[in-house]
Amino acid sequence: MDGKTVLGKIRQNLCQWLQNESLISNSQALVIGVFTGLTIVFYDRLIEFSNHSFFGSLPGSSRLLVIIIPALGGLLVGIITHVFIHERRYDIEEVIEATALRGGMMSPRKAFLEVLLSTISIGSGGSVGKEAPVVLAGAGVGAWFSQKFNIHGNRVKILIGCGAAGGFAAAFNAPLAGVVFAVEVILGELEASSFIPIVIAAVFATMVSSTLFNVQTFDVSTYEFVNPFYESFLYLFLGILAGILSVILLRSLFATRKIFDNMKIHPALKPAIGGLFVGFIGYFYPQVFGVGYDVISGALTNGLALKVMLILIFLKIIAFSFTMGSGGSGGSIVPSLFAGAMLGGAYGSIAHSMFPAITAEPGAYAMVGMGAVFAGTSRAPLASILILFELTREYNMILPIMLACVVSNVVSSSINSESIFTEGLHSRGFTIRKGREVDIMESLLVRDAMKQTVQTVSENKNVGALIALMQSSRHAGFPVLDSNGKLCGMVTLKDVRDKVDHDDLDKTINEISSKNVEVAYQDESLNTVLKRLAAKDIGRLPVVSKTDRTKLLGIITRSDIVKLYDKKILDKVQRLQREQSVPDPELN
Repeated sequence: MDGKTVLGKIRQNLCQWLQNESLISNSQALVIGVFTGLTIVFYDRLIEFSNHSFFGSLPGSSRLLVIIIPALGGLLVGIITHVFIHERRYDIEEVIEATALRGGMMSPRKAFLEVLLSTISIGSGGSVGKEAPVVLAGAGVGAWFSQKFNIHGNRVKILIGCGAAGGFAAAFNAPLAGVVFAVEVILGELEASSFIPIVIAAVFATMVSSTLFNVQTFDVSTYEFVNPFYESFLYLFLGILAGILSVILLRSLFATRKIFDNMKIHPALKPAIGGLFVGFIGYFYPQVFGVGYDVISGALTNGLALKVMLILIFLKIIAFSFTMGSGGSGGSIVPSLFAGAMLGGAYGSIAHSMFPAITAEPGAYAMVGMGAVFAGTSRAPLASILILFELTREYNMILPIMLACVVSNVVSSSINSESIFTEGLHSRGFTIRKGREVDIMESLLVRDAMKQTVQTVSENKNVGALIALMQSSRHAGFPVLDSNGKLCGMVTLKDVRDKVDHDDLDKTINEISSKNVEVAYQDESLNTVLKRLAAKDIGRLPVVSKTDRTKLLGIITRSDIVKLYDKKILDKVQRLQREQSVPDPELN
């Protein structure tokens, strides 16, 4: 065999190796991990700059200004949101939706804009965390990489999972927890094709942020399981309390969000109002401002009084709910850890004062409570356990941590079926289980089926003109617009039959139309809308803007939903037939 033949074989083998699917995926994961780590470092520095800009030059004699600063930050977030974000805001639930329903399709621009908004909220004192935004930033890096290099199919979801895992791992300096969080929360299931790339991304993101740039979270002291028999019951009860507190946090957030959604004021002002409430709370208890790592560290190192911790449990939940519920930007992970640390610290102080010989110091209970409340809100008990294990690097407390986290998760899920990351999706009609949509109707949106060209009628027209329109168009119902072109009602053939006599054709449409109109939104699932149509026994719904129920965007009917459903079923059957007809190369 001559030299040219040998070189040719080497070149051929090298080309085959470079084209190996596993090598390509792992290389992409490495790049995403590095870029995610760098993004987290930049994000951390940006928060420091934002915080200094809002609070750094505050005169000592002007303490009252702390009430106004969160409101100013909220106003800035509201204005930017109103100008640049016209649809839904981005959060971890959008990442879950992208991987479970959209084949990994998400907007990196919107993700990074939301991350930028979070630096304003946190820097101005908003009571939120920065870990969820860094998960969003990592997912945005993965989505951007996929779009930039024209990657399609399941690999897009894997790369988004890589970015999310890298962001979480870098935030907590916990690569194992980052991997498990991506699997438990974002992807919902573990596959061999995704595990290795996610591990690689988490490791390299952590190396960049923590090892090279020393991004830190909070300090955790070393504790021991003093009396396994008696203390187990104490940690069991702490897990129950943590599960209940998790539900309180969840319901407080979504109740506050609902209140602000129903406020009849300009959307840009809502985060400012929420910020003003946070400012009032922070004037008396500044511990609720910002991320609160120093306060968590105080509870973990036995540096906070019992009374302070008891108060901060609920003040943090209220401040967090006002920040996020009003339209502020940030994460829910650290507020869960904060509330859990306060609960565990207070509980541990009481337990240690009653049973000093058989209990650990309050800081141990603060640490366990921190993980337990996060497990209850996120429904990610394994990730919660691993966070604490990687933060402490100690095995002594693993049993109480596991016990409390699992119990909290069971209690919370039995009271509230959805997590803090899926509650918003559930309210729009999506039921995500194990990373997949459980019903095809819940994976389709109103915008997919609605008609944007709508035939409308004026409220000032008479019934005679309406009847003529019904006869010529063969439609049995129309949205009614006022003189300003705003939606003011719906009129149907049933209204004509029930409210018009033969000699009343001069009646105006305004007199017979229904004013209390059921509506649909573009981002709702078809399953939700179909249930609404059935409950009200109606055939059509006007589609309106979420920020202005009088702004008509389209109309959706039962037949529109059925047609799209039939088309999707047919597409699915044809795709399965194509897949079954393609021979498996592994079998040849």
